[in-house]
Amino acid sequence: MVSIQEACIQGVSTRSVDDLVKAMGMTGISKSQVSRLCVEIDERVDAFLDRPLEGEWPYLWLDATYIKVRRSGRIVSVAAIVAVAVNLPSRQIVLRTIACRVIDGRREVLGIAIQPSEAEVFWGEFLCALADRGLRGVKLIIAEEHKGLKAAAAKVMGATVQRCRVHFMRNAVACVGNKDRPIVTAALRTAFDQDTLADSKDQWAKLIRALHLRHPKRAELMLRAEDDVLA
Repeated sequence: MVSIQEACIQGVSTRSVDDLVKAMGMTGISKSQVSRLCVEIDERVDAFLDRPLEGEWPYLWLDATYIKVRRSGRIVSVAAIVAVAVNLPSRQIVLRTIACRVIDGRREVLGIAIQPSEAEVFWGEFLCALADRGLRGVKLIIAEEHKGLKAAAAKVMGATVQRCRVHFMRNAVACVGNKDRPIVTAALRTAFDQDTLADSKDQWAKLIRALHLRHPKRAELMLRAEDDVLA
């Protein structure tokens, strides 16, 4: 049964599941049986997404991706938005993070929702739902640059929002030639590897001056993004 449920999760159609079961040496399975198994998956997913959130979660990552779904007989594009957070263990410790790699604390997927778009109102609904389930103690939100998301996060969570370094790095090297991308990427990382905010800002300013002549667009991007990326 687990194999059948896994096949459904991977996108195998109800009709094709019967062929899959026969190929596995079994007698076959009806569409109604497949549907019942899929209902079990839905129940488990709903229980996971509705579970109470206990303790404090100081670091919260928010992101979205667009997927195609069938609605009212049409294929439409919708936003699948996701929240991942790191909890604070019962004993008081200092959490150290490098990008999204966590040294202490536990990282979990807190919520997933399908929304029409990434508009502020939908991000707000999503974050309110997390708060209603018990999400608290958020100090820093890491997310891509999106005005609707930032506005909703400020209203609902009241936390500092840092622009995701991964997204920023992609934007920073998007218009740089392939030959120069490793050099620009390595240079940007030197600003993130500093021990203090003051040192990071100092290195950031040096990089802007160094890139200004050869890559003026990158330098301008860094100037505009400084406060958000180094939050």
